[in-house]
Amino acid sequence: MIVDGTLGGGGHSEALLEAGFRVVGVDRDPVALAAATERLSRFGEKFRAVKGEFGDVATLVEGPIDGLVLDLGVSSPQIDTPSRGFSFQHDGPLDMRMGDSGETAAELIVRLPENELADVIYQYGEERFSRPIARSLKNAQPKTTFEAVEAVKRGVPRKAWPKEINVATRTFQALRIAVNRELEQLESALAAIPTLLAPGGIAAIISFHSLEDRLVKQTFKRLCGDIDETPKDFPLLRQSVATFESLSRKAIVATEAEVEANSRSRSAKLRAIRKKAGVVS
Repeated sequence: MIVDGTLGGGGHSEALLEAGFRVVGVDRDPVALAAATERLSRFGEKFRAVKGEFGDVATLVEGPIDGLVLDLGVSSPQIDTPSRGFSFQHDGPLDMRMGDSGETAAELIVRLPENELADVIYQYGEERFSRPIARSLKNAQPKTTFEAVEAVKRGVPRKAWPKEINVATRTFQALRIAVNRELEQLESALAAIPTLLAPGGIAAIISFHSLEDRLVKQTFKRLCGDIDETPKDFPLLRQSVATFESLSRKAIVATEAEVEANSRSRSAKLRAIRKKAGVVS
């Protein structure tokens, strides 16, 4: 059985089902669950949809499983739906929730003190103008995406606006990550891999920004024994025990043809590891 922890539109699950696997699809978005369930209905009992967050995968499905697939970040249908509030290219409520519960991005801006909001924008968006942007957002308290974009613009000197991306890109990313607790979810899912996967099982994760990829890369390196976590001042030498093996020397990125067909794949990085046969966690 393969678990698609970020079901979304069901594309990964469909490919796995067509290859003959049984699949459990997990998603917190009820709209995505309904659409994917209809799309995959022809596979009958081979597919099962479960509502939940991928960070809770260890409690949502019973292991051991043969594989875990995570395609991180926001899905195309969510970005392209103005009412979801993910995109600065469409006006809509400043929501950004991937599910149907919890606080919105607008509510997060109101709740957090200015210094904490600045820390969120800096940590999750790697935005060097995080403090003036946070001040501008707190003053504006935007309710829509376009209002948020204007507030960000007021917080960044015009000559410092990036040429490659929209000036609000990093701030929107940070707000989205905070609203959905995305890095916390990823950390929980990564921690579950050793016990959740059966021997020979594969974990494949697609990330889209450096914070996610760093977490995945470092965790996979530890599991594969490529990082020695022994303290430097420890008197005895100890070698890490590798319980997994990497399936690619470097992250796999999209080809030019794939980027041309789907521009959002440009920043995607795929990393995969396999649990060694005979290893029981």
